[in-house]
Amino acid sequence: MGNITGTVTALNGNVVPGAVVVVEGVVPKDHRTTVANENGYFEIDGLAPGTPFHLTISAQGFTDWTSAEITLSAGQFLIVKDCKLNLAEVKTTVVVGVASTPVELATEEFTVEEHQRVFGIVPNYYVVYDKNAPPLTTKRKFKLALRTSVDPVTFIGVGVVAGIDQGTDRPNYVQGAKGFGQRLGATYADGVSDILIGGAILPALLHQDPRYFYQGTGSVRSRLFHAISSTVVCRGDNGKKQPNFSTVGGDLMSSALNMAYYPDSDRSASTVFTNFLIDTGERMTANLAQEFILRKLTKVKGRKPSAPMNTQLEP
Repeated sequence: MGNITGTVTALNGNVVPGAVVVVEGVVPKDHRTTVANENGYFEIDGLAPGTPFHLTISAQGFTDWTSAEITLSAGQFLIVKDCKLNLAEVKTTVVVGVASTPVELATEEFTVEEHQRVFGIVPNYYVVYDKNAPPLTTKRKFKLALRTSVDPVTFIGVGVVAGIDQGTDRPNYVQGAKGFGQRLGATYADGVSDILIGGAILPALLHQDPRYFYQGTGSVRSRLFHAISSTVVCRGDNGKKQPNFSTVGGDLMSSALNMAYYPDSDRSASTVFTNFLIDTGERMTANLAQEFILRKLTKVKGRKPSAPMNTQLEP
């Protein structure tokens, strides 16, 4: 099945909330309707591959917009560009096209990623479903890292891990409320340092992309290789494959940084490399989950669409 997503705007770039988006295809189940949210964003999934269809978008005060013919391939995640509505009195139809600048492409892709959540709850910002996605700017690398670090679900996960560490008595802090607080702080520091160093600082300095690029097609063997190798091979900002110094370096530096706040009994070179190997194994497992499981569970979390705008927007 395929997915389409996009953002409905007026000609002047203002978003159009509450726009009605209709898929009209030859396959009965591809006749679908959704409503853009308050940010003009929409997503329709589960579309049959290999069959042509059109998008028709309508909103109060604007002329209807109809796309050119679209045909998705299996597993394709298509971002529809230039969903721009004209004021009703102009009566002009705009068709689907490619964003005119790389900046527009990057903005569209980033908007999708920063709303991705597993089950609509757990952040899943660091995966790309569009193989031709443009690279992240330095600002957006840091924005994704900070957004992940302060997400409420991140704090819940930290609490769960700290509780497990409390039960297994690691790191070797005292038991009781004091020890739980120390483990809570250490767990959060571990995660944030890894995200900031491996997901923002090193990628910005080395011009590497910290995201996982979903393959989705090909044999199981090729997808397994892609997921596992992505732990040590990444895409550079120039679009070429490179040794993943950012992720590997981030895991190693984060593990070394732990020694600043771990108890004396847990401060050793063996602890650093043990934690590094654990982080590497967890990342490899996460990549496998991204490739084979999480795509079907990942949704864009949006708020309830607002009513159509009553005021006119200048084109």
